[in-house]
Amino acid sequence: MSSETPCVLAINGGSSSIRFAVYEAGGVLLRCLRGKIDRIGMGGTQLSVDDPAGLPRALRRISAADHRTALKFLLDWLESQPAFGSVRAAGHRVVHGMRHSKPERVTPRLLAELKRITPYDPEHLPREIGLIEAFLDRHPKLPQIACFDTAFHRTMPPVARLLPIPRRYSAKGVERYGFHGLSYAYLMEELGRVDPRAAKGRVILAHLGNGASLAAVRGGKSIDTSMGFTPTAGLVMSTRSGDLDPGLIYYLERTEHMTPSRFQWMVNHESGLLGISGTSPDLRDLCSIEASDPRAAQAVELFCYQVRKWIGSYAAALGGLETLVFAAGIGENSPLIRRRICDGLGFLGIELDRRRNARNAPLISPDAGRVRVRVIHTDEELMIARSVARLLRLGG
Repeated sequence: MSSETPCVLAINGGSSSIRFAVYEAGGVLLRCLRGKIDRIGMGGTQLSVDDPAGLPRALRRISAADHRTALKFLLDWLESQPAFGSVRAAGHRVVHGMRHSKPERVTPRLLAELKRITPYDPEHLPREIGLIEAFLDRHPKLPQIACFDTAFHRTMPPVARLLPIPRRYSAKGVERYGFHGLSYAYLMEELGRVDPRAAKGRVILAHLGNGASLAAVRGGKSIDTSMGFTPTAGLVMSTRSGDLDPGLIYYLERTEHMTPSRFQWMVNHESGLLGISGTSPDLRDLCSIEASDPRAAQAVELFCYQVRKWIGSYAAALGGLETLVFAAGIGENSPLIRRRICDGLGFLGIELDRRRNARNAPLISPDAGRVRVRVIHTDEELMIARSVARLLRLGG
């Protein structure tokens, strides 16, 4: 790495992790450092670092009860790395940006706005604001860029954003926002690289990981997505419930005296695959025991069934389908789940090539298939770095 080449730092804070990457902003972005701190606040917290080829290079146990403590350790470590001396800006994933439609430089005004809207996303925003402020305290002159997960979906038509509740709440910003936008933006850029024509057509993106959602994209723009006012909505996920009958809140308050806070915790941390199976939120675990555990089998079946339903509904919203993309941990690495999702979707033109699917090939449909089914590795950190470099005009 040349000491004269500016670098960009990408910070991606999750519920129990902080992922980071440093990229050279030359003619193209080249990753020179990547890693994560995971299990924050859970015990067994550790820093892991990959080399430029993506292979694990270092593993270190640390003590971090919260994200601010973890970031302090991470900054101490980063500042000792040669790459950090060339960092000219840092980009942060911010899950909720309400009506922001593009990345923005962090200013006192933007921070004040993010603090004001924390009730819209109490699960993520306070933690993300804390990371930004801790970074600003340490490096006040280094530009910080907020990259909003909701921005990709600002192209959704009003009918897709509207919630059927009294109109006065819409004026207060209560609407469907959608999330996983950084992942979707990256997937569309990659699709445009490998198949420019397909990227301009009718596409369904399936981001299937610990958090899971789908997006319907036409002409390169999001027209609908499964997550709604919060990331809890939509598909059943590892510990999130997905869509629920709102009457359940009143029922549980009446029968179990459940408070709104307790309900919020339940639907985000105790539900989904974990709640149904009673054993694990991880589909890998559930698939390994489903033959002997009916509850695990039912959890796997429900996940695949719901993804299949959303694909069908989005094919209708798009007026047809030309490309289906699987991404994220489950979507990229589970041939079994992809097959079970696509079984029965032949009427839409979706079919898989068994051998391609088994090896997680980039194209897993037959060459003559009506719908091109792809597996694309998503990279939110690279999308953050791209956004920062473009905004600040770093590199080529």
